[in-house]
Amino acid sequence: MSVTDPISDMLTRIRNSSKAGAKVVQMPHSSLRSEIARVLKKEGYVTDFVTEGHEGKKVLCVHLKYGVDETPVIRGIRRISKPGLRRYVPATKIPRVVGGMGIAVLSTSRGVMTDKEARVAKVGGDVLCYVW
Repeated sequence: MSVTDPISDMLTRIRNSSKAGAKVVQMPHSSLRSEIARVLKKEGYVTDFVTEGHEGKKVLCVHLKYGVDETPVIRGIRRISKPGLRRYVPATKIPRVVGGMGIAVLSTSRGVMTDKEARVAKVGGDVLCYVW
């Protein structure tokens, strides 16, 4: 099945699995999806991610994280820059998500990073998504 926006597909799979209480969500692998998963793991939104070979194709498995009372750590996740409308921001106008309690994931010339890292590095880029 062909997907026109693989990042939206990834975020939707994570959102739906998180709401359903699933421990692991699987999706087709790509380097950008893997980088987004790396950022989510580094920021503490997921416990781990693994790339597996499955029937000749690579699959990205993201292990979701839950709180003590089994509530999902990811309260919300939203796609910002879409294929039909890209949202580029300069380093001085990088948005703050939920007053700094969430993160914005950016694709910059130095790779995929959070809004905080982009501010420190003084680079702007394409705002991929918000996570809170």
